[in-house]
Amino acid sequence: MENVQNCHKKHLYEKTEKLLNNNPPRCDQREERFPFCTRYVNLIVVSTDRFRQRSENELIETGVKHEEYLKKTQNELQRIFPNKIFHWSHKSRLVPHVVMVSGVPGVGKTTLMQKFVYDWVKGDLYQRFFLVFFFKFRELNRLDEVSLETMILHQYPYLREQLGKILQDPEKLLFIFDGLDESNHNMDFTSSHLCSNPKQLGHCGQIVVSLVRKSLLNGCSVLMTSRPTRLASIDCNIFQRIVEIIGFLPEERRMYFENFFPDLQLAEKAFNYVKQNDTLYTFCYLPSYCWIICTVLSKSFQPTSSCQPASLLPKTVTQLFVIFVANILANHSLHKSDAQNILQSIGWMAEHGVMNHRVVFGEGDLDCFHVDNKSKLLSSFLMESEELGTYSFLHLTVQEFLSALVHYIDYSPEKLQKSLEEAKSNPDGRGEIFFRFLCGLSDGSTRSILKEYLGEQAAQASRHVITWMKDFILEKQMESNDKKHLLRIFYYLFETRNKDLVLESLKSRIKFDLSRVHMSALDCTMLVFILETCTNIKELDLTRCVLDSEGLNRLAPALHNLQILR
Repeated sequence: MENVQNCHKKHLYEKTEKLLNNNPPRCDQREERFPFCTRYVNLIVVSTDRFRQRSENELIETGVKHEEYLKKTQNELQRIFPNKIFHWSHKSRLVPHVVMVSGVPGVGKTTLMQKFVYDWVKGDLYQRFFLVFFFKFRELNRLDEVSLETMILHQYPYLREQLGKILQDPEKLLFIFDGLDESNHNMDFTSSHLCSNPKQLGHCGQIVVSLVRKSLLNGCSVLMTSRPTRLASIDCNIFQRIVEIIGFLPEERRMYFENFFPDLQLAEKAFNYVKQNDTLYTFCYLPSYCWIICTVLSKSFQPTSSCQPASLLPKTVTQLFVIFVANILANHSLHKSDAQNILQSIGWMAEHGVMNHRVVFGEGDLDCFHVDNKSKLLSSFLMESEELGTYSFLHLTVQEFLSALVHYIDYSPEKLQKSLEEAKSNPDGRGEIFFRFLCGLSDGSTRSILKEYLGEQAAQASRHVITWMKDFILEKQMESNDKKHLLRIFYYLFETRNKDLVLESLKSRIKFDLSRVHMSALDCTMLVFILETCTNIKELDLTRCVLDSEGLNRLAPALHNLQILR
């Protein structure tokens, strides 16, 4: 049996020893892989049951509250280190066997699971498990009716001869399932239709639920990951411990930059630029954002680009993604129309995904949206899963950016209006980042970086978005004094960089009431932009408003025009 374990560890080591960089926009599009020891930065994981239904885009929700949340880890929330995930839980008063790891898109759930497996293979973690099985739900989507045995052998065929014997000792087995939110299978954790035999056939979801419910291999351990939005819709009482990845603390952010750039001076220059940019810095709690930001800045801060115009350094999130896409396109010797066709086809597919809560796409989707899967450009935006035939965008926010950009490439008044209304009517906030990017792209100078790839009617799309914004702002102002809506409007206006639009939209306001609102440092940045643009604002109410010192420092210089400050 030791030979079986060694063979399995060798297989998993080859799968997990390197950290894959999602095809950065360089001239050669070969994938880049880095050893864990040079690129991995520890993620902060806390014990929590904070998975209620969220009314806003979960990326924003976490980004805005991140600093406050980090402070709570010092006292209210218990920090869980990876080697303690299966240790005694004070809350459930037992040693957990079924654990859920929650986290927003891009925060590092898959990377943490990869590190978990890698450390087990190296002998550094949980050697009480004889074997660890690592599955991704997006790959299990391809399987229909299976037994537990066939599910394992589909991925680990070399275990065939010994599998029956291995499954007789479930206490020594760990099953890792990554990406519950990407599963197409019905996953009812309260179901009474369970499997009890490893040879019994059932659909994949039924097999997973049976492992979690202990009707199958009672005594085995299960580790699962999911986005918070999916957890809000299932019965989580079945999990004996729920932990949440909350990303990078400030010192981990700096470490990521130092690991990314081979030149420490370059790393320091890039990190200092981001730290001075409140919007970008706030989102650096997400490893995937750090990667995109570092990729963009590695182009702007190259020694050969010392004469790089300052306009190519991003100031808003929209500008960050515009430059990110521009860098990719610049490194492909594609004809303009070919690049435009790819952006258009994957853009409409991205938009369909945003509006329908889809992040995984199959070959049928590529055909439906006329995506050329032989294009070299495609791998710069889409990742193919290990099992051929399913794709996802490099990051959810890349998908959301492309879903907004397509309206400027292939403008249709009817399609744009329909998407605006559809996104506005969704209470779960799935269109929030989409709105911000649409507003950001309405700015001519931001859009100009990609002008050769945009459609002839991009300016009309811009006017359409600005008109919609004016109506939206007017409607929200007349509808209520909802302070959350007010902050959302500030964010849209901030991305547009359009001071005339800000003045016209808010000219009737001489007072803002933000009392009792928790104002993050990022919220304060938006408010500064509004106050410095609208000199007609005379009164600001921050009564019982929670402000930290960082937010107050950002806000202070913009308060001198006010006549009344509460």
